[in-house]
Parts: sequence; C-alpha cells; structure tokens
Amino acid sequence: MINHLIENNQKWASSVKADNPDFFSELAKGQSPEYLWIGCADSRIPACKILGLEPGELFVHRNIANIVNTNDLNALSVIQFAVKNLQVKNIILCGHYGCGGVQASMGPKCNGMIDDWLESVRDLYSSHSEELSEIKDPQEAANALSELNVKMQVENICKTEVVQEAWSTGQTLEVHGWVYDISTGTIKDLEVSRSKA
Repeated sequence: MINHLIENNQKWASSVKADNPDFFSELAKGQSPEYLWIGCADSRIPACKILGLEPGELFVHRNIANIVNTNDLNALSVIQFAVKNLQVKNIILCGHYGCGGVQASMGPKCNGMIDDWLESVRDLYSSHSEELSEIKDPQEAANALSELNVKMQVENICKTEVVQEAWSTGQTLEVHGWVYDISTGTIKDLEVSRSKA
C-alpha cells in the first residue's frame, strides 16, 4: 500500500503552512522561475533540494541520461515553454556520475526500448572510444562519458530554434552544463556555459 505517501504529503503541507500560512496561496498564483533544469530521471537527484531552492523556483524536465534530442517533442516543448512563456534566464543541463543510462550505452544492446533512447550516447561513446579506453577504471570511464554527454546536450540545447531565437532578439538566456556527484552531493560546473549563438 502507498497510503503512507498521502499521509506524508499531509504532514508536509501542514508543516509548511504552519511555518508560512500564505505559502500555498502565493504559490497558486503562478510561477516565474529563473531556471530550467534538464536532468536525469534518477530518483537520487531531487533538483530543488540539491540547489537549495523552493517550489516555484525551478522548472524541471527529466529523462533517462538527461538527453535533449532534436526530435524529442517533449524536451523541445519544455524548453520552448520555459524560454518563451516563463522567460527563464538559465537552462541547466545536469548529468550525474554513476548514471545507469550512460553505463548501459557502453555495453551491448540488450535493454529493450531504452537502447533506442540511448543511441545518441552510444554514438558518443563510439566516437570517443579511443580516449575512454585509456581510462582503466570502468566507473571513471563512465563518469568521463557522463561529462561528454552533458557537453553534447548543451550543444543540442543551444542549437534549438527557441534558444537561437531568444539570443537573436537579445533575451537574457544562459545555458550551462553541470554534473552532480551523488557520492558527495556536490555539483561540478563543466565550464561550457553559453549566452549567445
């Protein structure tokens, strides 16, 4: 049974309301986050919590291995809504070390539908196989691929029509590439931020 989740929610809502009686009524008026977070669907990465943000401060999109494909209408729609409607000022593409999707892309295809989804990461692994093979520790090699994947996804975001249009019209918008280390709880900036075409 999962009734304890509803009970947890009621306790949380009561606690928040006790601390700030207007919290939910203010939140219900609308959202104006400055940040769009595109990250992995991994359950160990609560985006708002690790950034020290409250509900309403972060617009979030998540999928396996934090991929932004140019034909993914879901991700592209999220980016368009965030940039055009919410006028976010920052898009954060955040991968993480120990990503199961990245690790799966380094092995044989035997994972069903997820193999199709991970094809771009598998191609990235193939194109960097020489440098990655020099890393003897398999986990370190996977972490290096996670970083390469973040960099590629940042480029994919920057190439989207909505981001290009925002930059061409002078809208304030920066795209960042980060990696989260679950073992330490800290974020590494890969220093690939872009703010213009």
